[in-house]
Amino acid sequence: MHKENLSAQESLTKLKEGNARYIDAKSNPGDISSLIRKRTCEEGQSPYAIVITCSDSRVIPESVFSAGIGELFVIRVAGNVMDNHQLGSVEYAADHLGCKLVVVLGHSHCGAVGAAIGSEPSGYVKFITDEIRTAIGDEKDELRASCLNVDRSVSIIKDKLKYDDKDENGVKVCGAIYHIDSGKVEFLD
Repeated sequence: MHKENLSAQESLTKLKEGNARYIDAKSNPGDISSLIRKRTCEEGQSPYAIVITCSDSRVIPESVFSAGIGELFVIRVAGNVMDNHQLGSVEYAADHLGCKLVVVLGHSHCGAVGAAIGSEPSGYVKFITDEIRTAIGDEKDELRASCLNVDRSVSIIKDKLKYDDKDENGVKVCGAIYHIDSGKVEFLD
């Protein structure tokens, strides 16, 4: 567990190094010990990054970035789409926990993106696929569509929460794609 808030660049480096360890790992090297559980219970959390990602069970940010308890503030929703609930969670983690980095993590072989491209869902799923369709337009390539969907969520966060990447001490927002087959995270910025 880290104690001070890291800069956006330090957080991004830590995520990239964690992903490099994950690619060849057989287990998660992140600290999940009883000591860290006790410490975060008593002292609270101080995550170094916010990760908005899909609910897909194959995408596990703590594993993907070799992180343990208290290191990442993870927000999960199918298709990693943004609405007021997700924006409120990002705002909380940035303003109250001091996180300087927000990563929207899409992924290859995303079922929500595939549904937006190739079907007409009904019920509440339609809220998700409609948002993705807004992001991807007529794009039919699933990986490219996932990237466009990530880009839209990044733009929404920057616009609604007024995060400016040019402010060195401010909150940086970036997009990334997790490749399910290789385990590699490709940062889009």
